[in-house]
Amino acid sequence: MKKIKIFIKKEIVFSIALLLTVISMFFVLPSKGYVDYIDFKVLALLFCLMSVVEGFKKIGVFDVISCEILARTKNSRTIGILLAMICFFAAMVVTNDVALITFVPLTFILLGDNDEEKDVIFIIVMETIAANLGSMVTPIGNPQNLYLYSYYDMEIGQFFLTVLPFGIVSLILITAVMWVRLKGSRLDIEVKKAGIADKKTLIKYLLMFLLCILVVLKFCDYRICFGIIFLVLLISDREILKKVDYILLLTFVCFFVFVGNVGSVGKIKNFISAMIENRALEVGVILSQMISNVPAAVMLSGFTKDAEELMLGVDIGGLGTLVASLASLISYKFYAQKYPGNAGKYIRAFTGYNVLFLAVLLLVAQILLHVV
Repeated sequence: MKKIKIFIKKEIVFSIALLLTVISMFFVLPSKGYVDYIDFKVLALLFCLMSVVEGFKKIGVFDVISCEILARTKNSRTIGILLAMICFFAAMVVTNDVALITFVPLTFILLGDNDEEKDVIFIIVMETIAANLGSMVTPIGNPQNLYLYSYYDMEIGQFFLTVLPFGIVSLILITAVMWVRLKGSRLDIEVKKAGIADKKTLIKYLLMFLLCILVVLKFCDYRICFGIIFLVLLISDREILKKVDYILLLTFVCFFVFVGNVGSVGKIKNFISAMIENRALEVGVILSQMISNVPAAVMLSGFTKDAEELMLGVDIGGLGTLVASLASLISYKFYAQKYPGNAGKYIRAFTGYNVLFLAVLLLVAQILLHVV
């Protein structure tokens, strides 16, 4: 029983998704039709991307990138902005959570004993915002983009036309806030050199990543991509297969079934469709604050055809509360472990800056949507 409680606490989103799915099964009994609910393309591509990213981490790609950049400056303002920018651009390729898992610990190494604690809080909060906003600029930057891109069968041009203006505004806003807020004092830091010993393995993972991109660009069938990557890892690197976040994949399956069942009940479907009609952006933002943006995207997609507004709603909706984006919890956990007595201070700073960015981007969204 104790293990179950620990698991539920650790995997709260999956637990909620599973509970909702079980409840929905009482209204729509299990059948072969459940299979049609599941988007296997999203699941396969998520598996492939997570595997490739784990491979990059294993051979030290992110260590090399961070060390090469940070070895070139000792200015606290420049380092803070660089860390945020690394998270912003890395999240476009390796997802927001991986960017934070990789670079937030580096922040403690660089600033933990050299800077005032409040600046450490500020920089980590801005890294989190940068990772969440940078991840929305590409279809593979976060799970909700990958899902919505596939679900609505979006063209890549349509996707970038929707998100790029917000990415540019976000980049300018992050840089401006950090430039004004941070001091320009010099820090005495030592960055260890890092390298990639196994170049052949690097090439292998680069080729697998390219294969994933070809699926996103619709030049390759996802089943071919999945088959090749799974077989390559099974033969050459089985440890990577153990590190894939299978709970995330199961969470998606649960939400697919739940949304499919809800959509099969006419009255419920009509009610939700009416509620979200012409308000996909706002509903996406609000629901994300309560259950986080990934499940919000899956739940709402079955009730609206406003692909662009829903995607913007759940992407921008990743700002705000601590649970709006599950990636934000990663930064919080790192900070709480380092400074266990100051969690409240972190949450106040996190909420304040997130609300600021959320308000500005919502205003930009309202202006652009009305102009268009």
